[in-house]
Amino acid sequence: MKKETVEINGYPVEVYSYNTIVLGTGAAGFNAADRLYQYGQTDMAIITENKNAGTSRNTGSDKQTYYKLTMSGDNPDSVAEMAQTLFEGGCVDGDTALCEAALSSQSFYKLVELGVPFPRNRYGEYVGYKTDHDPRTRATSVGPYTSKVMTECLEKAVSDKNITLHDKMQCIRVLTQNNRFYGILCLNLNSVDKSHRYVLFNAKNIIYATGGPAGMYSDSAYPFGHYGASGLAFQAGVKGKNLTEWQYGLASVKPRWNVSGTYMQVIPRFVSTDEEGGDEREFLFDYFQDKYDLLSKVFLKGYQWPFDVRKIDGGSSIIDLLVYIETCLKGRRVFLDFRENPGKSEIDFSQLTDEARTYLERAGATFGTPYDRMVHMNQPAVDFYRNKGIDLENQMLEIALCAQHNNGGLSTDAWWQTNVEGFFAAGEVSGSHGIYRPGGTALNAGQVGAVRAAQYIARNRQGDSESTKEFLKVVEKEVEETIRLGESCITTEDNIDDMWKHTTKRMSQAGAAIRTEESIEKITKEVLTEINQFSALIKVKEEKQLRKVYRLFDILTSQYVYLSAMTDYVKHGGKSRGSALYSDKSGKKPYDFLPDIFNFTIDDGSKNNQIQEVLYQNKECICTWRQVRPLPMEDNFFETVWREYRENGNIV
Repeated sequence: MKKETVEINGYPVEVYSYNTIVLGTGAAGFNAADRLYQYGQTDMAIITENKNAGTSRNTGSDKQTYYKLTMSGDNPDSVAEMAQTLFEGGCVDGDTALCEAALSSQSFYKLVELGVPFPRNRYGEYVGYKTDHDPRTRATSVGPYTSKVMTECLEKAVSDKNITLHDKMQCIRVLTQNNRFYGILCLNLNSVDKSHRYVLFNAKNIIYATGGPAGMYSDSAYPFGHYGASGLAFQAGVKGKNLTEWQYGLASVKPRWNVSGTYMQVIPRFVSTDEEGGDEREFLFDYFQDKYDLLSKVFLKGYQWPFDVRKIDGGSSIIDLLVYIETCLKGRRVFLDFRENPGKSEIDFSQLTDEARTYLERAGATFGTPYDRMVHMNQPAVDFYRNKGIDLENQMLEIALCAQHNNGGLSTDAWWQTNVEGFFAAGEVSGSHGIYRPGGTALNAGQVGAVRAAQYIARNRQGDSESTKEFLKVVEKEVEETIRLGESCITTEDNIDDMWKHTTKRMSQAGAAIRTEESIEKITKEVLTEINQFSALIKVKEEKQLRKVYRLFDILTSQYVYLSAMTDYVKHGGKSRGSALYSDKSGKKPYDFLPDIFNFTIDDGSKNNQIQEVLYQNKECICTWRQVRPLPMEDNFFETVWREYRENGNIV
C-alpha cells in the first residue's frame, strides 16, 4: 500500500494505492478479501460505506437457505447434475453454472471450518432439505440469519489476518478508461470538512461486491442501509446481463423481512386500510367465493413465496397480485393480522387442500388463531418481530409486494471478470442467475464468485497499480466532473428526500413485478430527463447531504439501464416469465375479476438460451442478445488435468 496527498480542483485528496481493492463487506466481499490473502495477494484492502450495513448481515427469512451439493444419505448427486439444475433456470451461462456447482463443496466446508453451524447428524453428514426449483435435497440452513452468521465468521477471518478495511467510504465514481479499470473516487463519510471530503483509491483490480441495486425500489425486502451501486458500474462501461430478471415477493415494510414459510402457513388475515389506517376491511374475500380455496392458497405462499407468473392461474401467486392492486393501484395499505382467523371465524381444517391439511395436521397446528399456530410451530418467527418492536399477538404487520433479489446483474466470464479489464464482480451484483434459481443459490454463488476472482487475480494480475502521477493523468477529469456534480446541488433549498421518494415509488409501481410497455417507456423518459437535468433539479442545503445526492444519481442511472432492458425485452417479443408479469392486450386474464392490466401471456421458453446484455454509453443504452455459453464438456483424464494443474493451476 502507498499513500499520498494531491490537490484536485482546490481540494486536498488522499490517494491510496493497492494491487486490488474489494468494494463491499457482505459475505461475498469478506470472502474475496480472505481468499486473496490465502492465495498470496496481500497488497489489497476492503472499502465499505458501512461495515455493519448490507443485505448479507441484515436480512434473512423464517429459515434462510444455503444451496450446495448433496452431502448426506444415499441420494445420488454430482457436480454435473447440480450444474444442470442451475443451467435449466434459463438464461444461465453454462460455465458459471459448472463453477458454482464444482466449488460449492469447497465453499461450504470453508464456512463450516470458520464456525458457521450448519447442522450435521451424529455421523458427520451435513443433512439437507428440498428447496424451490431443487430436484435433490441440497438446501441447508442455520436458521433465520444464515447469511448474517456467514458474514460475521468471514469478517473474523479477515480481521484475524489484519487485512486493511477503510470504513465510511462511499464510492461515488468508478474510474475507467478504454475498458480498463483504474480506481474509484469515494466520499469520506467520516468528515464533511473539505480537507478530507474526497478519497481516491488507485488499484489494478477491483472485486465489486456491492449487492443488488436495492435503492431503485421503495417497496423492498432489502434492509434499510443497503442500496447497491450498479449505476456506478454502468457509468464505467460495465455491461449488464439479464437485468429484466428479478425475484419479488411479499415482505413486511418495517422491518423489511420476507413473510415466507410459517408466516403464511399459519393462514393469517389479509387486511386493507386507507393511508391513515382507517376503513379496515378483509379484501381477499372480495375475490373468492370458496373460502377454503382462498385459505389453501394463502398457506401455499409459505412454500411458494416468490411471485411467479406460472402460479397465478389457480396457484398462490394470485395473492401477490391482489396485494399489488390494493397498494399500487388503489393507494391503500395492506397488513397481515395474526390475531384472528380469516373472516373472524373458525377454520374447518378438513376443508383445506390435502397439502395444507396434511402439513398442519402433522405439525399439530389445527387449532386456535394464526398467532397460536405460529407460537406452536415457529416461536423464533414471533420473537424476530417482537425484537423489532412489533408484537404479532397484539399488532398487525404491514406488508407489500417487494423487490427481494436481482437474478441478473453485471455480466461476467467464468472468472467473474466483466468486460472491463481488472473489474471483477461477486455476489448479487454479479448476474450469474437466470429466470429461475433454487432457493439459497445466491449465497453459494457469492462465495464461489469470490474464490474465482481471487484465484485469477492472484495468478494473472499481480503487480503494482499505476504510479500516482500516471493515475491522475487518466482520472483527474472524471474526478473533477464528479465533484462538480455533487457540489452544484448545494443551495438554500432541500428537495432530496421528496425526489428520492418519488423516483423509487415510481419504479415500484411500473418497473417491478407488474410491467406495461407504456408505463415503462413513460418513466424511462422521465428518468433520463432527471439524469440530464440532475444538477438543476436536485437541491440540498447541507454538505452532509452529498451522500444522498450521489446515491440518488446512482439510483437514477440504475433505473434507466434496467428500464431500457425491460423495453428492449418487450420489443424482442418477450412475454411474462419468472417474477415479472408483462401486460399484454392480446393475452388472457386468469380471473375475470382482475383489471385489464393483468392480461398476459406466458413466455414460451424460446428465449431461455439467449442472454440480453446492456451497455450504457453516452446516456444511451445499447442492448444486444447472445447465446448462453453452454455447459462445458471436459475430458477430465486425470494425467492431463494433473499436468496442466502443475503448470498453471488451471487458472487461465
